Amino acid sequence: MEKSGSIDSLGSKHSSSRQPSVDSLSSTSTSRSDRSAQAKPPFAMSSESVAASAELSPEFRVKPKPAAKQVLRDSDKEEPQLLPNETVQDMAQDVTYFCPFIGALRGTVIVTNYRLFFRCMDREPSFVLDLPLGVVSRVEKIGSASNRGDVSYGLVCKDMRNLRFAHKQMEDTLRKSIFEVLVKFAFPVSNGLQIYAYEYGQVFPENGWKVYDALSEYKRQGIPNESWRITKVNDHYEVCDTYPSTLAVPVNIPDEELKRVAAYRAKGRMPVLSWIHPESQATVARCSQPMVGVNGKRSKEDEKYLQAIMDANAQSHKLFIFDARPSVNAAANKMKGGGYESEDAYQNAELVFLDIHNIHVMRESLRKLKDVVYPNIEDSHWLSNLESTHWLEHIKLILAGALRIADKVESGKTSVVVHCSDGWDRTGQLTSLAMLMLDSYYRTVRGFEVLLEKEWLSFGHRFQLRVGHGDKNHTDADRSPVFIQFIDCVWQLTRQFPAAFEFNEYFLVTILDHLYSCLFGTFLCNSEQQRLKEEIPKRTVSLWSYINSQLEEFTNPLYVNYSNHVLFPVVGLRHLELWVGYYIRWNPRMRPQEPVHQRHKELLAKRAELQKRVDELQREVTNRSASSSSERAGSPTRSITPVQTFV
Repeated sequence: MEKSGSIDSLGSKHSSSRQPSVDSLSSTSTSRSDRSAQAKPPFAMSSESVAASAELSPEFRVKPKPAAKQVLRDSDKEEPQLLPNETVQDMAQDVTYFCPFIGALRGTVIVTNYRLFFRCMDREPSFVLDLPLGVVSRVEKIGSASNRGDVSYGLVCKDMRNLRFAHKQMEDTLRKSIFEVLVKFAFPVSNGLQIYAYEYGQVFPENGWKVYDALSEYKRQGIPNESWRITKVNDHYEVCDTYPSTLAVPVNIPDEELKRVAAYRAKGRMPVLSWIHPESQATVARCSQPMVGVNGKRSKEDEKYLQAIMDANAQSHKLFIFDARPSVNAAANKMKGGGYESEDAYQNAELVFLDIHNIHVMRESLRKLKDVVYPNIEDSHWLSNLESTHWLEHIKLILAGALRIADKVESGKTSVVVHCSDGWDRTGQLTSLAMLMLDSYYRTVRGFEVLLEKEWLSFGHRFQLRVGHGDKNHTDADRSPVFIQFIDCVWQLTRQFPAAFEFNEYFLVTILDHLYSCLFGTFLCNSEQQRLKEEIPKRTVSLWSYINSQLEEFTNPLYVNYSNHVLFPVVGLRHLELWVGYYIRWNPRMRPQEPVHQRHKELLAKRAELQKRVDELQREVTNRSASSSSERAGSPTRSITPVQTFV
């Protein structure tokens, strides 16, 4: 497989035959083209929102194709055009929105079972704020009524914003404030209501729930084969209730032994196959920590199992175990019954700690980042303030860990096992990023959807707990931006390899917007078992239905499909950037005049036009060649091989 260590290498089929080491991959001397022309990112905004207000901090609004017969907003109307089964719950006039970029705006607020809609008609063009209620983390009443009789409310959002409103004190003391009504529908789970995704019934041309099929994905990888088999031991989620029902395991380990291995691993999450190299058969496996405890408990079945993983790869007689945690944290877990593998117990295995911190550290880091970037940036201390959040340091450690895994599998032809504590946070980040570097299929739109469905959704990343869908308990210690960090890392890869990914930045922003929106069922619940129990595929719409029905919105016009390229990014801190297009997109001063994804669509149309012209010329050359050949039928002919040209 070819390896790409810089942007330029994707422009050519030829790449160096040198097997790069991790040291060389991490060096900051790797060439990196000036991408200033692409520095301004697209935003989750529709053309209507641009027309509505040049200064509006845009809100994401679903804008299906005309075929879907759905328009979310008509700029000539004071009310939003409602989605299927969306109902207005309350409306209040003479409400003030304190925009941090424009100032106080007076207008009308409408609250539905899905969104908050604010419109100020006093400006030309009018100002619109359209906020899915799933984005709201908490609602705070700020102080008591002022001298003017105004009551203020603050909305703290999950997408980096804080919004503040004020309205007149209610004359009817028995009538609830519109913001008290908002609380009810922003936190439906806490108020005994259904999340809106269960009511939204939009029909799209494609059923996104059919994007991922576990058996089809394993078949694509060549599984089952002589070394790996598909097991149904977890068919009813009895061995591990947070794992998928379909698992790939070493062929020589019977199901009864699998159960004993699962008993030795935290939460029953035994080592199972995530990805296999098509040539070397080196594998990426994932699991949770072993239950070693303070007494150093061992499991013969677990040791035999890891030996079987190593033996399945004939090209190497070694196994690397990547523990995502700092070694101190891993050792501390022994006090709770967990721990890490002893190299004495696991023959020919090498244990590597990747020093990635836990969910609590990451949550605090994002909180600090929010303080730095919203609403205004202190320009004179920007770099020191950004450094104090440690956000990019965490991104670097995650990318560096994934790079080491990919390097061992590709260059070292060695199988790896990856885990953290429970195997559903840092483990998912590392395996999916390594697979993204190793396998170009996952760099397509549909391939990336499969990757998320497989490594994040089916393998039990706890989306409900980490995001808190519909839950008012904003102080819950289980909340953490694990998935945001992963998408941030993907964006970093797209910056270094702009032609390697079929999808654009707008695609990534859209995924994160709907991580919170509660419009689709894709990110609801904590596991495959829970989604089946709640009948999520039957009762909700998949995000992939929406995305795949309008792929031109999310396609990268620079994409070049080099199927065998392996990406080796530079992970030095000075080569990483803060994702302005996501974290600072609400600041109108940071926004391009024209959304970049609109320019991408124009480029795609132009490329299609040029490709069509190339095809026409190609046919003309072929026809002329055939005509010349027939005229010279009696004499020796010179064949003309058409040049395969692609725009």
